Amino acid sequence: MEFFKVIDINTDEKWIQENITIENLEKITETNFVIERKGVDALIGTLWGEFGLSYDKINGGIRFALTTCPNALAWTITTGYPPERNKLIIHATINRNQKQQEFIDEINEFLNDWESGLLKFYNKTRTTV
Repeated sequence: MEFFKVIDINTDEKWIQENITIENLEKITETNFVIERKGVDALIGTLWGEFGLSYDKINGGIRFALTTCPNALAWTITTGYPPERNKLIIHATINRNQKQQEFIDEINEFLNDWESGLLKFYNKTRTTV
């Protein structure tokens, strides 16, 4: 299943890669927290429990993945490409084509947390520069 969130932030790949990091995870979201750093990756707490988290810089932004999640939840935060070249796009996927509505609602809650957190975090970083 795929989930998209378009966020009205006009920035670039460099800002995404320098600011949306595991180190800033707790400054951005309310539902995710770092339990332990493991090199460039981490063990984090989420709505659904504890999971390994990988972090990669990719073309246009970054990718996070819950490496020990049975649903293989992964999400990218990018800009510069369709569907909205001048906004942030969160694209999340799980390895299922169907899930119960309750779980879908939780993924949307997760994405809403990222959206509101990114808006606040972006505005804060822009005013302190």
